[in-house]
Amino acid sequence: MGVGEDRIASILMAFCRAHTLSAGELAEKLKVSERTVRNDIKQLSEDLKGCAAIEGAQGRYTLHVYDSAAFHEARVRLAQSDERFNSPRNRMDYLFGQLMRADAPLLTDDLAYEMSVGRSTLTGDLKKLRAELEPCRISILGKTSKGLVLQGRETDIRNYVLERAYEALYRDYPLDPEITELVDAVFSQSPFEKSESFQRFLTVSLDRFLTGHPLEGLPQAFYSLTARREFAVVDRLLEEIGRFLHVEFPPEEKLFVLLPIVGMRTPADAENMKAIELDQAMGPLADKIFRQIKLELNIALERPEFMEEFLYHLMFMINRLRFHVRLKSDVVAELREKYPLAWQMGGVAAEVIRAEYGVEVTEDERSYLASYFGVFLEETAKRRPFRAAVVCGTGRVTARLVAAQLKRVLDSSVELTLLAVEKATPERLAEFGLVFTTVQLPCRTEQPVIFIHEIFNEQDIRHKIEKAKYWDQVDVPILDNNWFVMVGLLDESRFFHFDGGGTYEEAVEKMVASLTEQGQVDEGFARRLREREQKGSMAFDHGVAIPHTVQKAGDRLVLAVGVFPQPVPYRDREIRLVFLLGLPEEVDAEDGILIRVYEEIISVAKDSGLMEKITHAADFQALLRALYRQV
Repeated sequence: MGVGEDRIASILMAFCRAHTLSAGELAEKLKVSERTVRNDIKQLSEDLKGCAAIEGAQGRYTLHVYDSAAFHEARVRLAQSDERFNSPRNRMDYLFGQLMRADAPLLTDDLAYEMSVGRSTLTGDLKKLRAELEPCRISILGKTSKGLVLQGRETDIRNYVLERAYEALYRDYPLDPEITELVDAVFSQSPFEKSESFQRFLTVSLDRFLTGHPLEGLPQAFYSLTARREFAVVDRLLEEIGRFLHVEFPPEEKLFVLLPIVGMRTPADAENMKAIELDQAMGPLADKIFRQIKLELNIALERPEFMEEFLYHLMFMINRLRFHVRLKSDVVAELREKYPLAWQMGGVAAEVIRAEYGVEVTEDERSYLASYFGVFLEETAKRRPFRAAVVCGTGRVTARLVAAQLKRVLDSSVELTLLAVEKATPERLAEFGLVFTTVQLPCRTEQPVIFIHEIFNEQDIRHKIEKAKYWDQVDVPILDNNWFVMVGLLDESRFFHFDGGGTYEEAVEKMVASLTEQGQVDEGFARRLREREQKGSMAFDHGVAIPHTVQKAGDRLVLAVGVFPQPVPYRDREIRLVFLLGLPEEVDAEDGILIRVYEEIISVAKDSGLMEKITHAADFQALLRALYRQV
């Protein structure tokens, strides 16, 4: 359907709702010129082919119907080209809008006639709409023969509109230019950014209040917002809009329009952000979140330079959750997939926030928390710039070609040095953190070495470089193309297969006893593990448990794996796989090995096929085969 046909169908629907309209009203509604509207009305009159006509007088147009049956057929034909009624979603939005704006019960036959659909189609759409409205505490009452009415609190109706149906119901209702000017003027003198969310709240407030649907009796927590500095801005704006419209807005409408400001996204401008009063409770809340992450994951996040921005984010987020301001994230799936540990930290933070404020953090809000934790992890695990050597035996031009390719896969802080093969001595190579070579080195070296061809697979090299970061921290440092670094922390003594029944607690005790006997963890490890478990469950999602505590037998991370072919109960979970971690007393924030192992464990937990292979691994070799992923 072309744009013109869409407008013509919209014009006909507008005349069916109000038989007399001006060209100016239609032009504003459709966002076109009055000349375009007049041309469309002329075309529409021709399309009606004599069964009806739209006649103009003194700047206003009136619909006259001469043949009802033929007009209905014409309406059906034109409406079928209107995309609004071509899908159940669009029809449901239209139905809700009609019920929301109705002053009297609506008959289903009239609704079906307006939408040019059959009675059975309308009945099906109503059933779906009722099911969607039920969790929102909104219902559609009445019988099809006597008329339908929408029932629900005004706050719930507005929340539904803002979260589910705003575009469908208000895309043709822009704010008056005079009101937009008032908004711009007030915001230009305040530190707050005029957001799309604010525009939506204001539009809904004006429409509902001016059509006789005011907000009444808000929870007491809302009225406490009148003491905030932001309320003065909204109060002034609504007073000026009220003078323009010759109405007086009650406090409830001002508080409703205030919500997208107290629940705004953190301002991009630092000066504007700092002009907003920060709730002093956010500092202690952030400390509790960081302590809980340290307790559950043993990762001590360093407080970054932009910690203040995170505190503002917490404040705005809690306001959004308390006052039901929905912030939609388009990257929930991507964050959960690409930053699994940051997502897990977001879950820890969500539990702290729930305990402190009694609000449930949505997945959208959790994704924003995960974004911050992703950056925090980068800051925490940031490595000192290191030097890398490129040894090439086929000439300096080839060495430069190799170096050019490597610069595309290495961090910009890495310094590359080209070395001729005869210069590759143990003393010279010891100056570098990593050695790339296209030839067999003439000497032994303690540095990690990656063999490459003149033209190489960049993705393959990235994985080898990633593993080289942990060269000094794994027991078997093999720079192969296996994505899993944790393989270098495992051997046969750290693999346990439990197929003879028993409990989760008994299995962990057996693992700890074996590691203690071998001297891989100290005698007090078991006691510390029990004490740690009393503070909170060590079970994660998808049947994985990660019991962990400090071990004093060495300065390296100890990892052991226990598999259960048949799940075993543990508190409220079913456990299939145990990753037992013995953490060194002094965890170097720069090494990142613990962070990497957590990310790998979480990736295993999310992969049901891989979980199946690992939990049915009868021996260590089978585990190694399962833990091979060339990514």
